[in-house]
Amino acid sequence: MNRFATIASTSCYLPEIEVTNDELRQRFAHIPDFVDLMEASSGIRSRWHAPEDWATSDLALPAAKLALERAGLRPEDVDLIILGTDSPDYITPATSVVLQYKLGAVNAGTFDVGCACASFPTALASGAGWIATNPAIKTVLVVGAYLMHKLASPDDPMSFFYGDGAGAVVLVASDRPGFLGAAARAGGAYHKHWGIFSGGTYEPATQESVAAGRTTVKMLERYPPEINHEGWPKVVRMLAAGSGFPIADIDFILFTQVRKPSIDLVMADLGLPMEKTHTIMEGWGYTGSACLPMALDDALAKKKLHSGDRLVLVGSGVGYNQAAVAFVMP
Repeated sequence: MNRFATIASTSCYLPEIEVTNDELRQRFAHIPDFVDLMEASSGIRSRWHAPEDWATSDLALPAAKLALERAGLRPEDVDLIILGTDSPDYITPATSVVLQYKLGAVNAGTFDVGCACASFPTALASGAGWIATNPAIKTVLVVGAYLMHKLASPDDPMSFFYGDGAGAVVLVASDRPGFLGAAARAGGAYHKHWGIFSGGTYEPATQESVAAGRTTVKMLERYPPEINHEGWPKVVRMLAAGSGFPIADIDFILFTQVRKPSIDLVMADLGLPMEKTHTIMEGWGYTGSACLPMALDDALAKKKLHSGDRLVLVGSGVGYNQAAVAFVMP
């Protein structure tokens, strides 16, 4: 019998501390019109931060609990936890194993996916593969979590983007798809444009690197907009061709929630109406590795998706990495 992964439930968690653009206008008053320009170019008006004593696993935990509750499952029922993030609790061990402990998922194996904001579709495809090829794997908890504001200097203007949050999807085994396919592309020549460049083996953290701010996230060079404007349509077309469906048959598609105008441009390129997508960055900020499951859960709550719909998720992260995945909604 063929085994497929299907979506049993979704969830999202938004922390409670709101940081509005008006607050950032005061913080960055020395940069005239900066926040106004960023708001106009991204659509972001607000973002939410977790308490300063929280780690990424603390954000992931309520999303994981809610997803399992909605699926009618207990932590003990989970066979595998895959967590996507580029704001981990530690360099090592993996954040997924911390979540496994906090959740009480005593029977679950775990691993992290760390391809920045392409992590969630990559993690979904990985979970689907585990289910398809391992009869003992029946339930996979896939979580995206983002706590980048703690790894950024509050004086860095790019902190405009960073909102905290988490989202989760429970995948279960089924004899019907479910999972349709995945695609990925990358451009490693951009790996030094935006990241945290001290603290790993390239430059272990030292007193000097900490004092110089190199252990915080930095944009050293802007990404050209065509990376997403051209890259997103490419990876969607790769996905559709490899999975055997035409672009016109996509019922709903979600993109990394970083710039709303980029989504407008890409939807036009793909020939899809804006009614077939959804955005959350306006009120929640850029939630990185968590934005796709958060947007999916919000779209479901607003009844924009229905049973039988062909769903596509497209993630894009620094490095750069891009990934897309397709499912039929149960």
